[in-house]
Amino acid sequence: MQQHRIIVLGAGYAGATAAGRLAKRLHRDDVTLTLVDTEPDFVERVRMHQLAVGQKLKSRPLGEMFAGTGVSLKQARVTAVDADRKTVTVTVTGTGAHAADTTEELTYDTLVYALGSAWDDQGVPGVAEHAHEIAGRAGALRLRERLARLDAGQSVVVVGGGLTGVEAVTEIAEARPDLDVTLAARGALGDWLSPKGRGHLRGVFGRLGITAYEHAAVTAVRADRVITADGTDLPAAVTVWTTGFAVHPLAGATTLEVTGTGRIVVDETMRSRSHPDVYAVGDAALAAGPGGKPLRMSCASGMPMAWQAADAIAARLTGGKLPKVPLRYFNQCVSLGRKEGLIQYVTADDRAVRAALTGRLAAVYKELVCKGAAWAVANPTTGLPARRRHLLRTQPRPTTPGTPTAPTTTAA
Repeated sequence: MQQHRIIVLGAGYAGATAAGRLAKRLHRDDVTLTLVDTEPDFVERVRMHQLAVGQKLKSRPLGEMFAGTGVSLKQARVTAVDADRKTVTVTVTGTGAHAADTTEELTYDTLVYALGSAWDDQGVPGVAEHAHEIAGRAGALRLRERLARLDAGQSVVVVGGGLTGVEAVTEIAEARPDLDVTLAARGALGDWLSPKGRGHLRGVFGRLGITAYEHAAVTAVRADRVITADGTDLPAAVTVWTTGFAVHPLAGATTLEVTGTGRIVVDETMRSRSHPDVYAVGDAALAAGPGGKPLRMSCASGMPMAWQAADAIAARLTGGKLPKVPLRYFNQCVSLGRKEGLIQYVTADDRAVRAALTGRLAAVYKELVCKGAAWAVANPTTGLPARRRHLLRTQPRPTTPGTPTAPTTTAA
């Protein structure tokens, strides 16, 4: 009997969670599970602002995380997906001084697409050339090196007033009180928060000596300054760009149904609406939350999406019951340096309510959330049921011309 081949692309919060949960739900005699990522370690993306200011993060090798689970790891870069032929093309970096890169084609029966997102320069002149980003480990490490070279009194401008920008600017200001730190926000500072949340945020900015330029859309970035729409020049020895994320362009080059921004359109089980053998989770997918409102790009969305997709795949392959757990939000957790935090409680569709937790207790809460998320990814099969479910039945797998037919285990 040929095993059902499941490939998961991307080992971030969403992809790693999906792979671990699938290993927990399906019997390894029936399936092969391959997790593809460019990194050898799991990257805690929600801590990149900490890495950028020189804090040491715990190493989490993927090989250790998935040891004994039945998940096979492939360190490679995904270069193409053919959703019609059910193949994935990857490039494996050669090792050694003269080793060449190699290209491989992987075939799947079920694909979980979780390639995530990267920073978005939004086409603003000078951003790509002069700004730093913290959407990934490489960018955070480059920023760390640059910040370490700054002398006292030099200026840092963080562009973007969302969660990433607020966490980055407060972390930098706390770690380097000798620097002149500024946040440039397109809207009002903390305009997505409740009055209590906004008040606390402004108080923290004041205590850390952060200057906030509100309603200041940045139109250009130079090597030593940031220029806003009203012509204001903000001196910037370092500019950090945190205005949003753009998904990996690969999905847009396939026959998968995607949005104008390249996100894969999925149903309530995270299944592609155009290709039923493909599931998409995390930032790469456009999934509807309460009231049909799209889920935002975040770890808070990605992990529940991964649970939903993994449970749906297992259910369809084993004849189980499809998950019907609604995806919703409860709070937004914001770190404001290591000593302060903000937990903004929200409605199911992510709108702020009056209640908010602030101060040191909120910082502890946020830290526990981050540790809990990393632990859940690093312990993917903890609490395995006594017997994982077998797939339903076997049938011949479709083949390309000249390829011998082999049986495969599929859903009924």
